[in-house]
Amino acid sequence: MESETKEVAIREGGKERKNGPVIEDEIERSKVGIMRALCEREDPSTKDEDDLMLRRFLRARDHDIEKASNMFLKYINWKRTSVPKGYISEPEISNDLSHNKVCMGGHDKQGRPVVVAFGSRHNPSKGNPEEFKRFVIYTLQKIVARMPRGEEKFIAIGDVQGWGYSNCDIRGYLAALSILQDYHPERLGKLYIVHSPYIFMTAWKVVYPFIDSKTKRKIVFVENKKLTSTLLEDIEEDQLPDIYGGKFPLVAIQDS
Repeated sequence: MESETKEVAIREGGKERKNGPVIEDEIERSKVGIMRALCEREDPSTKDEDDLMLRRFLRARDHDIEKASNMFLKYINWKRTSVPKGYISEPEISNDLSHNKVCMGGHDKQGRPVVVAFGSRHNPSKGNPEEFKRFVIYTLQKIVARMPRGEEKFIAIGDVQGWGYSNCDIRGYLAALSILQDYHPERLGKLYIVHSPYIFMTAWKVVYPFIDSKTKRKIVFVENKKLTSTLLEDIEEDQLPDIYGGKFPLVAIQDS
């Protein structure tokens, strides 16, 4: 399993660039080329990242080359300090993994991996903030490893059934949000929030202002009575997690 995490770190680092998909849009390809030249001048290690990686940052900043370049260079610096080996090993996050708080489902109709996060299985009083950040990085790398060639996004189901104040971790949520938005932009395809108790909205109101506008448009709160039918709009029954009326058995992220 750890070797798979290393493999996805290589994919994220652009070692497949020669054999990977080519950016077909001429304007986008040109902007990525300019962005690459600017970033390589500031940080030569940019050459190790593939064009699709740069394109995600470009899209995250609405194709503004200067803003995208600044964002990308911040990512490079973050990766050096937060993921010095290029991957997170499982012994580094053993506590978070032991709670099976994140599991993998199948793939949606577009081929995007489906991941399920259980809010009630996260208890910050029994964890470590730095380990949780590493856990988020590990999780994203495992999700990317499940993506078919040419696919760049995933579908998430945030299940907050049974969530209570003991599970509330604003600092952890904001850290996870930053890792996703600032360092893994254009990865999230859609986030379904299901089984949401009223008490959860107190934390949601605190976190919501920190969610960027692009991400906000991808978030859907699902009513319990429409849960299965809503998820089936994007996910076939044989790929939908069985706990939501489908036929796909969930697998803990570390076993996927």
